[in-house]
Amino acid sequence: MPSASSSSSSSFLSAPSIFLGDSVLLADVGNTRIKLAVVSDHGIDQTGKRRLPVVSKRQDLDSRGFRPSHLENWLNSAAPTAAVVLVASVHDAAAARLEAAIAELSATRHRPLRQRRVVHTDLPLVIVVAEPHKVGIDRLAAAAAASIVRREGRAAVIVDCGTAATVDLLSSAGDFLGGAILPGPTLMARALAEGTSRLPAVAALEQESPPPMPGSSTAEAIAAGIGWGIRGAICRLVDEAQNTLGGEADVILTGGWRAAVRDALPGAIEMPELVLAGIAMAAQRACAR
Repeated sequence: MPSASSSSSSSFLSAPSIFLGDSVLLADVGNTRIKLAVVSDHGIDQTGKRRLPVVSKRQDLDSRGFRPSHLENWLNSAAPTAAVVLVASVHDAAAARLEAAIAELSATRHRPLRQRRVVHTDLPLVIVVAEPHKVGIDRLAAAAAASIVRREGRAAVIVDCGTAATVDLLSSAGDFLGGAILPGPTLMARALAEGTSRLPAVAALEQESPPPMPGSSTAEAIAAGIGWGIRGAICRLVDEAQNTLGGEADVILTGGWRAAVRDALPGAIEMPELVLAGIAMAAQRACAR
């Protein structure tokens, strides 16, 4: 039976590692991209009340092929006085390369960079699943941010359109309940190309406009199957999530190809930087202590 995991303990939040005046960088290490950003507003007012942190100066790197110089150039222009880097990762090899690059750059800076790997206990989120530590940190960060974005007292359905698409549930109490994972358009296309002998590789399947149906060529037929299939799958999962939550939950949409399903989810709250804002909440929580 699933157990509730809260953020009562943490790998680093119990130590005074982050201060309110620190310039904090964020790194969301995904399967395709590393998304970098600066926390421009910690989201803590003078009374200590929390709101969603604000992130800015975003830069994307290739998870598999970035160079340390790319990180250095962005760092020097976007955050020359940065003190802390929070790394949240679902790609261990890419995260290790990034952390090595950060350590190398830190050794040459006047002000060294402190870096921390964000884990589930660092987020202000109750996680009601069997093995919280095995849930992708991107899903949990998105849920933490969604707990603030949603309307007060409302449950939420979080749709993240990444390399893998996720549809996750947040209860009206703000608890993470789990969800569904399915391949995104690029993974679907790759599976067809690599798993068959004659079907071609099809690129650019994450466009905003639905592909034509029927497709008049093999490539167009693949695009139609994937394009309409992903829309149908996302919509069906959102409907099922709404039923589970009792109906009328807020739908929060994020991820790189969200435009491809935007028209299928009328009324959704679109938050492009939801995961980064959730990662920033780890810094917010540390600053609040």
